[in-house]
Amino acid sequence: MNGKKMAIIHHDVHPHLNYFLCLESDILGISRWIEFSPDNESVYSIELARLLMTAASEADVLAKGLCRIIDATRNAGSINAYQSVLCGAFPTLPDSLVEIPRFGMEFRPWSNWHEPDSPPDWWKGNNKVKHQRAEHFKQANLKNVLNASAGLLVLLILYHRSQGNTHFPQLNLFRPRSFASQDGHSFYIAIPDGASVPWE
Repeated sequence: MNGKKMAIIHHDVHPHLNYFLCLESDILGISRWIEFSPDNESVYSIELARLLMTAASEADVLAKGLCRIIDATRNAGSINAYQSVLCGAFPTLPDSLVEIPRFGMEFRPWSNWHEPDSPPDWWKGNNKVKHQRAEHFKQANLKNVLNASAGLLVLLILYHRSQGNTHFPQLNLFRPRSFASQDGHSFYIAIPDGASVPWE
């Protein structure tokens, strides 16, 4: 090799992205045991509870981070405060769409936000599992896990753009249909007209 040492070149990869990729991999693994079909949306288990709390907790972190970037003076720290800041910045957020083409599924995980002070169903389900598990363990179901993960993906794409990135990598299971469009082997992040964010 002409005296040159072999080296590994390292590039920064944001930990939030790797976190989502691990979550997505776990969900893909679950699909080998639970058919992703309407009949199984209410299936619940300890593993699904873990995935729900993982996705919802990370969504909380990203929502808070985005709100801080958009308007630090608001000091948003609750789901209703997140709704106010994020929907003010992204009026189309309640209509955001994510799909899982492999199973013919579509999600609008933030659709509850068409109404003021309306946490997503999966958010409420996660809180019930977290705080009142004995009474509400059935909320740790496949429907809430998939919607929470889709909601997390939407926030992750917006956060990714806020950090100066214009492209988002291809995923193995989920596909964004809002705020991003296919561009070769990745997605081009496109903030729609009407949005009001400091990084555009």
